[in-house]
Amino acid sequence: MATFVVWPVISAVRMSFFRWKGFGPMDDFVGLRNYEQVLTDSVFKDAVVHNLTIVGLSIAVQLPLGLLLAVLLNRRIRGRGLLRTIVFVPYVLAEVIAGVVWFQLLQPRSGLVESILTTIGITPPEQGFLGTPDLALWTVFVVLTWKYLGLAVLLFLAGLQGVPDELYEAAQLDGASWWQTQVRVALPLLGPTIRTWAFLSMIGSLQLFDMVWILTGGGPANATTTMATYLVSQGTQRGNYGIAGAASVVLFVVAFVMALLYQVLVLRRDTADQR
Repeated sequence: MATFVVWPVISAVRMSFFRWKGFGPMDDFVGLRNYEQVLTDSVFKDAVVHNLTIVGLSIAVQLPLGLLLAVLLNRRIRGRGLLRTIVFVPYVLAEVIAGVVWFQLLQPRSGLVESILTTIGITPPEQGFLGTPDLALWTVFVVLTWKYLGLAVLLFLAGLQGVPDELYEAAQLDGASWWQTQVRVALPLLGPTIRTWAFLSMIGSLQLFDMVWILTGGGPANATTTMATYLVSQGTQRGNYGIAGAASVVLFVVAFVMALLYQVLVLRRDTADQR
């Protein structure tokens, strides 16, 4: 913990107070100017908005979709094991592999996605889905949903497996239909699981980097830049390691504050119940 977490955090904080190109002594102290440049940079402001947009979309789209799939896959249906595997397989794929595959599928004019759309009479955008600023972030989110929906389904299925059969039987004896049983019995008991998944989804969305970097590199025209891609671009590509350090500290503070607020306002109930 000290080697791989504490010391890198301390090093990033120290780096953020210097103008440093990545080599030579770190002796050009600039104080808070790196933070001022980061916080006033319109690209970084857009990156924060993009991260928060992904957070909101993940909760609004992946939560109901994951619950629906989990409820359906919890039934005894033919091929249930195969269907569960199909839903979960994308999650276990490495982000690099998934990103490269989708990058090829979404290539303008030569990608499989545009070929299918053209076949059914839909005209794709001229620059492709990843090359059109108004569509790029939404396209990235679709890929992210495909990639990470399996985790939500897995967690919700595990939660549903923990619901006692006696509750289902009691609801059925009272005349409840199958859907009423799921909505009024199973879903309320999934509260702790849902809140835990939402926390993981929020933190992952704030730290989003690899899939965006592979698909768009933060483009086009910074339309998909995230806080993580911003700091990597500033550091490794432009050599502004002081600015990258400041951006990393801001990212850490944003994630820490949101995690702390979520813990206090949302997860505290589950902790109190366990006590």
